[in-house]
Amino acid sequence: MITIRKSAERGHIDHGWLDTYHTFSFDKYYDRRHMSFGSLRVINEDRVAAGHGFPRHSHRDMEIITYILEGGLAHQDSMGNGSIIKPGEVQRMTAGTGVAHSEANPSADEAVHLLQIWIMPNARGLTPGYEQKMFSDESKQGKLALIASQDGREGSVTINQDADVYASKLDAGQNVTHTTGSDRKVWVQVARGSVRLNDLDLQQGDGAALTDETTVTVAAKEPAEILLFDMA
Repeated sequence: MITIRKSAERGHIDHGWLDTYHTFSFDKYYDRRHMSFGSLRVINEDRVAAGHGFPRHSHRDMEIITYILEGGLAHQDSMGNGSIIKPGEVQRMTAGTGVAHSEANPSADEAVHLLQIWIMPNARGLTPGYEQKMFSDESKQGKLALIASQDGREGSVTINQDADVYASKLDAGQNVTHTTGSDRKVWVQVARGSVRLNDLDLQQGDGAALTDETTVTVAAKEPAEILLFDMA
């Protein structure tokens, strides 16, 4: 079964400096029909204006993945990490017992466009942790590149949950196929472009929840970028 989460139906708040869409209930947006899917708790699509950002704030007991689409995001945290995350880079932060961090757009004239993803961990009270890795366009072009996993295989960042996260960039006419077990849940998020998922059309910002589907084929109708989550 495939259930589409249309882009226009997401929660949307425009703060001026931050234009954000929420696939699942988050902050001031609440919809009991859309709380989570499997261990996937948050997919926020954020556009942060130049020179603005999120002041220092805290998280606990969550695996947080930041995926940059355009621009750069400056990160500082209470673990002593500081960096600018750029397109192609994936940041993983295990909040565990508690982490404080800030995120800001360091550019004077360019917005940053990103997806922030929260995955519920397999245990509470974990030791906080941090990773940041680059995944080249070549590694994602026309294929599914593993960017996050429980065991860190294939150079992916390591998350504390039985979930695999893949990224793919597709030219028009290209397709990728993912196979999984019938007991797994799959979510596909269209970050850019438009695609055909099995026999359904998806546009930028759309998501799809798949249950009891062992084969997932995504074909690009135009240049596209997707994320695919395969979860227990």
